[in-house]
Amino acid sequence: MKLIVETLIQETLQKEKKNLFSFLTGAGISSESGLPTYRGNDGIWIKGTKYHQPEEFGTFRYFSQNQEEVWQYNLFWKKLIEEAQPNTGHFAIAEIEKILKNQFQLITQNVDGLHHRAGSQKIFEIHGNKQSVRCSSGCNGVLPMPSELKSKELTEDLTEKDLDLLRCQDCGDWLRPNTLWFDESYNEKLYFLNSTLRAAKKTGILFIIGTSGATTLPQIIAEKVLQYGGYLVEINTEENSYFFERFSRTKKYMLIREKASDGLIKIKEMIEKYT
Repeated sequence: MKLIVETLIQETLQKEKKNLFSFLTGAGISSESGLPTYRGNDGIWIKGTKYHQPEEFGTFRYFSQNQEEVWQYNLFWKKLIEEAQPNTGHFAIAEIEKILKNQFQLITQNVDGLHHRAGSQKIFEIHGNKQSVRCSSGCNGVLPMPSELKSKELTEDLTEKDLDLLRCQDCGDWLRPNTLWFDESYNEKLYFLNSTLRAAKKTGILFIIGTSGATTLPQIIAEKVLQYGGYLVEINTEENSYFFERFSRTKKYMLIREKASDGLIKIKEMIEKYT
């Protein structure tokens, strides 16, 4: 299998069209940095939200009725992210970008910013970023998380100062995390919907790393890559993702059974060999 992938990399590097190397990452790559995944046995949706179902808790509807509880959860996430460091998988992707330059695109479902910290530049964050906020009434654009806002333990209450900082300076309504919730839709302005689909059309190989494929845009991206003649290479230790279930019978899907960091280091070495 790895020999086939290496040959495919060599051929894609030589193409003039549909020669983009795109990387689609999910929570599995950041789990190696100590961040919990969302849907696994130890996932943050299971352990971090008073046992709410994700589709209940992770919604704008729930936030609009329980702002303090949702912000307690997000400031706990802020603590987890601050304590995490990019791992060898993140750094391998950043190094691949330096090698490939204009032939590279990173699409991530992760909201932790670890790709940025590892040095990646060409990133579509299709689920937003927890280091930024915006007004829940939509009166302004995306803003950095207030620097004075401190991270919290999960059971730690918000202070009066926290509540002050979490209000929009323009209209006084609540600020919200700049992330996509379950009752919201992908769009171009915040989540790069059109940009990612344009990239998919130009992609020769889509590397899928650390994602179960449970959300719609990653599924559509993979479909689009295949539709326009590209290949899917998934790095996963198990045969349990949407992508394996949906595409494993097609000749243009390949599975590398490795953990994210090990697989990405090998992909980087293959790309270096032919550039």
